[in-house]
Amino acid sequence: MSFTTEVKAEIAMNELHACCAKAQLSALIQMCASLSLTSSGMAIEIKSENANTAKRILKLLKERYQVSSQLSVIRKMKLKKNNIYVLRVNSQVAHILKDLEIMDETGLKPHAGTAMVRKECCARAYLAGAFLASGSVNSPLTANYHLEIAANSKAQADFIAKLMRRFDIPARYIKRRSQDVIYVKASDKISDFLRCIGASDALFAFEDSRIQRDFMNSLTRLDNCELANEMKTISAGKKQLEDIAWLETYRGLDALPKKLYEAALLRKQYPEASLNELCDVYQEQYHETISKSGMKHRLAKLKELANQYRNE
Repeated sequence: MSFTTEVKAEIAMNELHACCAKAQLSALIQMCASLSLTSSGMAIEIKSENANTAKRILKLLKERYQVSSQLSVIRKMKLKKNNIYVLRVNSQVAHILKDLEIMDETGLKPHAGTAMVRKECCARAYLAGAFLASGSVNSPLTANYHLEIAANSKAQADFIAKLMRRFDIPARYIKRRSQDVIYVKASDKISDFLRCIGASDALFAFEDSRIQRDFMNSLTRLDNCELANEMKTISAGKKQLEDIAWLETYRGLDALPKKLYEAALLRKQYPEASLNELCDVYQEQYHETISKSGMKHRLAKLKELANQYRNE
């Protein structure tokens, strides 16, 4: 079962107040249904590839309007060969569409009115309905965080994006073939959306995977940083040893000033030690405190002398 299916299964089981059920059903019908005219009058045909979405629509229609609907299942013959669940409603069609603010005297509307989603709980229910209808979210186990809802029109997409902004979830818009898609890629905002639509279990699973991934990424960055620093230390030590070897061969270390002589001996003794480690050893051997910058200065002076003697 995909993560999207798990999220939809969870929110399809949530209990709703009457006002919220109306808002959710409005989003579901508007985004999943098509209106047709027959010799018997108007009919609503609702299609969904998700069984939980189809069950949710059927349940809400029965509870609110006491209508019976014809249910059929169509098997797709291409690609994934999924089932398509089709609900057909033939009675009270005009009443349903007007009650859900999908149709008025002027015709069909691109989205519900603002009055329907004025209450925060209703706005959450509407967003849950939109996700049930045509939403998807990548599994948190993948490296790419992505949540999207495909709308039927630009106006509908703008309406959903506006509702998401009410909950501090900034959604972006893209036109993909014949669909108007709004999407979120920030992992923390995807978490906010799951919390908003009432997918608590999915939220915990998403956050757990996200935290584990971020933790492992942090460890990897630290390991890479430590490795880079270690390689840098080894490279610097190698160059310093070359300078000291040149001075020892052609000038002799005894000719160096006392402080430079001590630094040269320490570097020969500990070729892969960092500056901090050299400072600690220096304090143990010579019973004198030296700072990291002081040790760095002495090693730089050895390099300067070696270059000077080379030029001469």
